[in-house]
Amino acid sequence: MLLIFCVILIAVVFEYINGFHDTANSIATVVATRVLSPRQAVMLAAVTNLIGALWGTAVAKTIAAGIVETSVVSQEVLLCALLGGIVWNLVTWYVGLPSSSSHALIGGLVGASVAAARTWDVVIWSQPDSNHWYQSKGVLWKVVVPMFSSPLCGFLLGLTIMGVLYFLLQNWRPRTVGVVFGRTQLISAGAMGFMHGTNDAQKTMGIIALALVAGTSSGKFNDLPEWLSFLRTTLPENAREFQIATWIKLLCAVVMAAGTAAGGWRIIQTLGHKMVRLQPVHGFAAETSSAVVIGIASALGIPVSTTHNISASIMGVGAAKRLNALNWTIVEKMAWAWILTIPVSAGISWSLVRLLQATELMPVSSLG
Repeated sequence: MLLIFCVILIAVVFEYINGFHDTANSIATVVATRVLSPRQAVMLAAVTNLIGALWGTAVAKTIAAGIVETSVVSQEVLLCALLGGIVWNLVTWYVGLPSSSSHALIGGLVGASVAAARTWDVVIWSQPDSNHWYQSKGVLWKVVVPMFSSPLCGFLLGLTIMGVLYFLLQNWRPRTVGVVFGRTQLISAGAMGFMHGTNDAQKTMGIIALALVAGTSSGKFNDLPEWLSFLRTTLPENAREFQIATWIKLLCAVVMAAGTAAGGWRIIQTLGHKMVRLQPVHGFAAETSSAVVIGIASALGIPVSTTHNISASIMGVGAAKRLNALNWTIVEKMAWAWILTIPVSAGISWSLVRLLQATELMPVSSLG
């Protein structure tokens, strides 16, 4: 029982770190264009993150039942998965690289599950849906394909929107463009914060739900007092019918908003200043592009990377300006962070699980 509460506590810590780690995703551009001060931007992001986190649970359901077989998931597995994601998040935050908290968490979950069962069979690679392709489960459809397609869509949409704006605004005075888009960027920044909440906050909701399902199925909740009966959680035969409890949604929403309010200034510097110089019109185009892509992904239950999308959108906007407007050294470093996130976080979690098994603090799954 104590271990279950430890898992929930570590999940909350991950959500908080996710908040300040990914704050830059939704506010870097609005800070870089000087439309809002850092403090004002952080408060805008915190409020919109809070609202977005309470808006739907499709992504949470994917994390809870669409990545690995729930039968192998134990409290120890979830604890190691979260620690793997947290370690990678802190390392990339310290060096100022905008890596993906989403992929760190998914990598940690996969690595820990594989180590626990000692077989790759526990990973749901692909389970096509007979009705709609976008309802298919598995790492292929929910992680790998979106990992490449969503940043590409963000890049192309940012490039297109910025190209259209250049054409429409070619006869406008620069001062007028700055004033108009300084105001409209408030809307796009709010939309970006909202969409960040709809996707990122839900991943931890899924982890907490998994912990409760594991606790219920293992019988650890059989003797719970009545006032703790809300912890009992079962997974229905049809995973799409699974509902995330309201208290989990509220907990994750509030914690992510608190983490967001703490800020993430190192990554803001990378996204908002080092990669490409931005004006309000560029910030509007980048935020709008990224918000559209993330919004579609959230509606489909796909846990995409907010970091990858806003970064790619900023690249697209910069490329519309001119290709040499981008700082390609920074882009290269970010690309390596993207590539390494899943395998490194998976490796950390895998190592933690094997360490627990070696010290006999954790049994080997019967699937192994």
